[in-house]
Amino acid sequence: MSDFLKLVGEQLRMIRIAKGLSQDEVAEKTGKLGFSKGRLSNIENGQSNITLTTLENLMKALEIAPDELFNFQKLSNVADIEEKSLMLNIHHSLLRDRDLNEVKYVVRVTKEFLDTMDAQVKKNSTK
Repeated sequence: MSDFLKLVGEQLRMIRIAKGLSQDEVAEKTGKLGFSKGRLSNIENGQSNITLTTLENLMKALEIAPDELFNFQKLSNVADIEEKSLMLNIHHSLLRDRDLNEVKYVVRVTKEFLDTMDAQVKKNSTK
């Protein structure tokens, strides 16, 4: 598939993960449209050509605006996507066999860290 589909798919995945949602939860939020976990996986991996209607429904399920979806400043090319995907897979494998409480702790600390970084960026951009 095209680089654009990979970018959109990765952006959808990043937003879903940032919101703490599983693919099943997003599928459920699409309601009667009945997106399956497999279809969402194909979209996130850039392996599915989607319509604008499908994209709109996914944005509604994720509760995001178009400008949030199409902000590709953090992902400039396919190599970035592939490297990021590799890093996420490594992170996943590190946590897979850990106790649930340990995983929750890592998620909480990571979220706090990212919130702090985002606040700093916002603070610096208003100067």
